[in-house]
Amino acid sequence: MSADTLTFAATQEKAFRINMDKRIYGSFAEIGAGQETANWFFRSSGAAGTVAKTISAYDMTVSDTLYGPVRRYVSQERLEQMMDYEYTQLMNRLGNKRGADTCFFAFCNTVKCKGYRDNGPWSAWIGVRFQLKPEVPPSDFVMHVRLLVPDHDIQMRVLGILGVNTLYALYYKRDHMDEFVQSVADNLDRGMFEVDFMRFSGNGFSMFDNRLLALELVRSGLSEATLFCPDGRVAQPADFLYKRPILLMRGSFLPICNIHLEMMDSVRTKFMESLPPEQHEKVVDICEISLSNLLRGNDVDLLDFIDRADALAALGKTVMVTNITHFHQLSTLLNRYTKEPVAIALSIGLLNELFKDKWAESTPGGILGSMGLCFVNKTRFYVTPWINRKTGEFVTAGTYNAPEKYHYLYKHLLDTGDVIAVPYFNQKLLFRTPRDIIRMIKADDLTWQEYVPQAAYRMAEHLKNQND
Repeated sequence: MSADTLTFAATQEKAFRINMDKRIYGSFAEIGAGQETANWFFRSSGAAGTVAKTISAYDMTVSDTLYGPVRRYVSQERLEQMMDYEYTQLMNRLGNKRGADTCFFAFCNTVKCKGYRDNGPWSAWIGVRFQLKPEVPPSDFVMHVRLLVPDHDIQMRVLGILGVNTLYALYYKRDHMDEFVQSVADNLDRGMFEVDFMRFSGNGFSMFDNRLLALELVRSGLSEATLFCPDGRVAQPADFLYKRPILLMRGSFLPICNIHLEMMDSVRTKFMESLPPEQHEKVVDICEISLSNLLRGNDVDLLDFIDRADALAALGKTVMVTNITHFHQLSTLLNRYTKEPVAIALSIGLLNELFKDKWAESTPGGILGSMGLCFVNKTRFYVTPWINRKTGEFVTAGTYNAPEKYHYLYKHLLDTGDVIAVPYFNQKLLFRTPRDIIRMIKADDLTWQEYVPQAAYRMAEHLKNQND
């Protein structure tokens, strides 16, 4: 039996189970890619048990008449208008008649698929307003999907299966986030799409931490990155970073140290010199953590993750979690989100790592190829000084000695301004690494407090009790 046949059978079985569930009843509104989700329920037996109504409104005037005007048609704003309208209409017409025994839902999507002479990008906002139990206030589930294959038929197929999977997961898999995320992606080639945003809200989810759901997206491989705003909200990266200059520092931030903050302040001051004044307030500070830095063994330490995210948020930082190890892949990701300048803050230690051959083994062109990809568009490395604790030597981007075989490559990067020296002179902080500070915490040496911002003090107790 072919993979396509198995996928068809598995998806049809999910649709059939929903059709046979007498509790579940609702409407489908799908704009921009036909009625791909509703079609699965019609092709399975018993569609009358699930489908109250379907609608597709391609004409913008028709769409605006139904849902109201909007700035962008494929947007979270339009999706929420659709869910409001469709769910309200459903309840007004059927709530009194069958509300005592029914969990109503309104499934909505607004999509940009590949069209004639269309080179992308292609994406979809998918949302469901649904009841956890009959006669209770509704809950919302929203997600954003990037469609990666430039083929209209494949995109339509992905959207239909994603829709069925989403409804199925909401009603049968939502009690376990790892199972929920995996169920949304069932029977689909992960190379065809990326889910870069998910969010629950409404009844039953007031205490739910959507950051854990977003982290599961990255851990499961459904997304390369997720983004948390300083107020704790999960954001869709492309929307949040659109047309904004970015200042990014990557690290484990375990613990968050004063040196991290002072390095970012120094880089920001230097970065601002290259930006017009009207851009200054748009700069977003991002602390990026690779997923590997959250693992303890094979599992993510969720308490540790929340501690770090909360502390960085309290310090006004946006947090990004990625499954990316290579800097050139990180640079490519950021430039997918914005075309404005990007400053990546580096210590001398990290700069030295970039010249190690192991980081370019899988990249065509080796170090030259990976370095070229690092500086795509307007990305630059802003390098802060370092102290050799054995010799006391103060090393800057200008005095750093690259490995001999890359001496002229590094000189070229300095001369072209791809690598920018950042002044930094708080030498006291340079003499203590995060690992030193962890040892101080575990040894009850309270001088660690001189090196850690107060917002991160709560992490200390957790670190103290961790096994090495």
